[in-house]
Amino acid sequence: MTTPLRRRQVLGLGLAGLGTAVVGPLLWDRLQHSAARAQPAGAARLASRGGVADLELVASATPGTLPGGPATLLTYNGRSPGPLLEVNAGDQVRLRLRNDLQEPTNLHFHGLHIPPTGTGDNVFLTVPPGGSTTYAFKLAADHPAGLFYVHPHHHGHSADQVFGGLGGALVVRGDLDRIPEVGAASESVLVLKDFASASGQEAAMGVGRMLGREGPLLTVNGELNPALAIPSGGLLRLRLLNASNARIYRLALEGHRMVLIATDGGAIATPESLEELLLAPGERADVLVQGNQTPGSYRLRNLPYQRSGHMGMGQVADAPQTLATLNYAGSVATLPLPKTLIPVPSQPQPERTRRFSLAHAMGMGMGGMQHGMGGMGSGGMGFVINGQPFDPDRIDTRVSLGSTEDWLIVNDDVMDHPFHLHVNPFQVISRAGRPEAQRRWKDTVLVKAGEEVRIRVTFKDFTGRTVYHCHNLDHEDLGLMGVLQID
Repeated sequence: MTTPLRRRQVLGLGLAGLGTAVVGPLLWDRLQHSAARAQPAGAARLASRGGVADLELVASATPGTLPGGPATLLTYNGRSPGPLLEVNAGDQVRLRLRNDLQEPTNLHFHGLHIPPTGTGDNVFLTVPPGGSTTYAFKLAADHPAGLFYVHPHHHGHSADQVFGGLGGALVVRGDLDRIPEVGAASESVLVLKDFASASGQEAAMGVGRMLGREGPLLTVNGELNPALAIPSGGLLRLRLLNASNARIYRLALEGHRMVLIATDGGAIATPESLEELLLAPGERADVLVQGNQTPGSYRLRNLPYQRSGHMGMGQVADAPQTLATLNYAGSVATLPLPKTLIPVPSQPQPERTRRFSLAHAMGMGMGGMQHGMGGMGSGGMGFVINGQPFDPDRIDTRVSLGSTEDWLIVNDDVMDHPFHLHVNPFQVISRAGRPEAQRRWKDTVLVKAGEEVRIRVTFKDFTGRTVYHCHNLDHEDLGLMGVLQID
């Protein structure tokens, strides 16, 4: 899912997207417009044109082609992940979703700051089998540039549909892309997703749902161990999205450090050099990689990670797994790293603090199972926030538009939980009582077993009903979600 035809890149290199040629602004606009008009069925990229993104996604079941993988995949436009959606800050977005599945579905625009009501990021909408709906909203002119995530969010079906293959990346272009050092880098969007094996055993196991299902086939953009390329002296911008149900990726690139430049909600203020990067479900990160090593091949690896307090649970592999291979190809004059990015302002002081306890509860039912995820039984294990399982007809938290609050997210469970808030980004203020070193915009934060994380959020621009939840999607469907009303 490498974005083609970027400025400062050689044209005609297909999906490799590497090189040093400069494309002028006028030619760039013409190329974008031409690419946007030519969007045949099965296109890898759907882009806006002239300030309007007029797009279509068709959700359907498709024969699987992944070696050793499931016989059937759930796809958008015949692809898993779906086509890369590329828009600009200020665009008017019209996205028609057609449901060719045998069950209801919908869309969530994970991370976008848009209305949670009507035809915006409304996760309470239902698109029935054979039906369609058009999502329509306008991105603010100052909407942060970044990598976002489009996936189904129909309660009781979210986990199965994402585990089956539905989901894709959405790029918003803006200020971050215009920083010279960032714009000079070649760019690859990498959607990280694990899949079930051909036997499908992972999908049927009750314990798998309780922990959150992990599949043994780790893919990047739907492929096993795809090749990436970088020239000696060059810069590669890897735009990483964890589109898995439950797997937490602990990423490391052999022989290279990764320089973090953006998190979920956009750019950070100062680049941060990392040896490894932890990415929970729903989280995104942009990193720059310098082509400063001896030419050769280097593995992007997923290192072992234990996401449950019970040893041996919640971790498929006990050894590093190769996700992709970075190959050196050619050379360019050395491209520098940026020294500064985009300032991240402090938020106002909070007007109140709320506490949210995340936990599991035996014998309390499945937390909203009556709303669509039958067949699991009503007396088994569910999940609760502040002692209550999800009920779409109950308002759990009511806040005022324009207010700023601190939320203390407390994980009283033996499993890690990635906490996600819809519509409004937040900043992590402290973890286990220790202040965060650098402010950054987030919409999903990993809260480890037994840990407390304080986040600060300002509820801006939009009123309406939305949700917050664990982004381990099996946990979400099993009750670990609450309803937020913004008045």
